Amino acid sequence: MTISTDAFTTDIPARLDRLPWSRFHWLILAALGITWILDGLEVTIVGSLSGALQSRAGLGLSATEIGLAASLYIAGAVTGALLFGQLADQYGRRKLFLVTVGLYLVATIATGLAWDFASFAFFRVLTGAGIGGEYSAINSAIQEFTPARLRGRIDLLVNGSYWIGAALGALGSLVVLDPALVPAEYGWRLAFIIGGVLAGLVMFLRRFVPESPRWLLIHGRTAEAEIVMTEIERHLAPRQRVSAAASQIRLLPRGGAKLSDLVRSLFTHYPARTFLGLTLMSTQAFCYNAIFFTYALVLTNFYRIDAGAIGWFILPFAAGNFAGPLLLGPLFDLWGRKPMIAASYGISGLLMAVTGWLFAQGSLSATAQTALWTFNFFFASAGASAAYLTVGESFPLEVRARAIAIFYAFGTALGGIGGPLLFGALIDTGTRGNILWGYLLGAALMLIGAAVEAFIGIRAEGRALEDVAAPLSEIR
Repeated sequence: MTISTDAFTTDIPARLDRLPWSRFHWLILAALGITWILDGLEVTIVGSLSGALQSRAGLGLSATEIGLAASLYIAGAVTGALLFGQLADQYGRRKLFLVTVGLYLVATIATGLAWDFASFAFFRVLTGAGIGGEYSAINSAIQEFTPARLRGRIDLLVNGSYWIGAALGALGSLVVLDPALVPAEYGWRLAFIIGGVLAGLVMFLRRFVPESPRWLLIHGRTAEAEIVMTEIERHLAPRQRVSAAASQIRLLPRGGAKLSDLVRSLFTHYPARTFLGLTLMSTQAFCYNAIFFTYALVLTNFYRIDAGAIGWFILPFAAGNFAGPLLLGPLFDLWGRKPMIAASYGISGLLMAVTGWLFAQGSLSATAQTALWTFNFFFASAGASAAYLTVGESFPLEVRARAIAIFYAFGTALGGIGGPLLFGALIDTGTRGNILWGYLLGAALMLIGAAVEAFIGIRAEGRALEDVAAPLSEIR
C-alpha cells in the first residue's frame, strides 16, 4: 500500500459523478442499502410482536417495558453510530461493513434466545449498535459512489427501503405468530433469528464492494483509488463509457482529520447547516419512533386487534412509507431539496395533528386510522429520508461519516429515545386525550422542521459533493 504525502491532481470524483447507472451501482444498492431493510425488519418485529411479548408464551413484558426496550435499541444505535462513524472516517468505509453487520447478526440471534426482560433489553442494545454503526459508514459510501445527478433519488430510495424491511417484518409476524404453524412460545424467537440469517447473506454480498475511491484519495492512496475507479469503468459496456474530459481537483493528503477539524466544520464553517441537520433529524426521529414503535400497542389496547393480526395493519403503513421516497424521490433532484423537504415535513405535520384529533374523538376505526397514517407517512418518509441525505451532503469528505453519526445520534437520542418512552407511558394511561398531546407534539415538531428548511435549506441537487462542501485537503 503506497501512501502519497505530496499534493496531487485527480479527476476521480468527476469520473464517479459522470458514470451512467450500471450493474456496479445495483451491487452497491444490494450490498449496502439492505442495511435499512434490516433496520425496518428489526423495528417492525418488535412492534408486531409486542402483543406476543406481553403474553405468557412470550416474556410477559408490560407496555412500558416494550417502550423501554425500543428506546434501548435506539440508545444502542446512537452509541454504535458514534463509535463506528469515527472508525469509518479513520480506517475506511469497507472495513466497517463486515464488523457492523457481524455485530448485528450475533445480537439479533441472541435476542431470539432471551430469557427475561433484562437479557432481551441487553441484546436489543447490541443489535441497535450494529445498525447504528451501519448508518454512518454506509450512508457515506452510497453518496460517494452515486453520480451527482441521481444522488437525491437514490439516497431517498435507499433510506426508504427501511419500509421493505418493515413489510417483511409484518408478513413474517403473520407466520410466526400463527400457532397453527409455529408454537406460541417459539414464534417470536424465530422472528429474530431470521434477521440473523438475512445478515449472513449481506456479509456475502459485501465481499464484492470496493473501498470508496474518494476516501482513498484524501488518505493519499492515489494508486488504489485509480485501480478501483478503472475497475468500475471497465465493467461498463463500450456504448456506456463517457470520454469527455473530467474536472480535476487538487488535494494535499492530511493523514486523517482530527476532532478539531470536525468541530470547526460543524460550528465555524457550516453552523447553519449544523442547525438545519439537527432540526431535521430530531423532529423526524421523534415522530417516527414515537408512533411506529408503539402503534401495535394502540391497535391492541384501543381497537382490540388480536396480536396475531397486527401485521395486516403494518403492511399498508409500510407500503405508504416506501412509496413516498420512491415516487417523490426524483423531484428532490428535479425541483430541489429545499422546496421538497419543506413541503414533505409541513404536510406531514398537518396530517398528524388531524389524525391525532380524530383518534381522540373516537371517530376512527383501526382501518381508518391506519389509512390516515399511510397517507401521512407517504410524505413524512420522503422528508425523513431527505434528512439523512442533507447531513451527508453538507460536510467535507474527511469528516462525513462522523458528521452523519453525530446528527443521527443527537437527533435519534433526542427524538427517538424519548418518543417511545413517552408514548408507551401515555398508552398505559388508557386515555385517548393523553395520547392526543403526544400526537400534537409530533405535529408541531414536523412543522418546525419545515420552517427551518424553508429558511436555511441548501441547494445541493445536481452538484458534486466536493462543490457542496469542499474537502479539507483541497488546494484551491
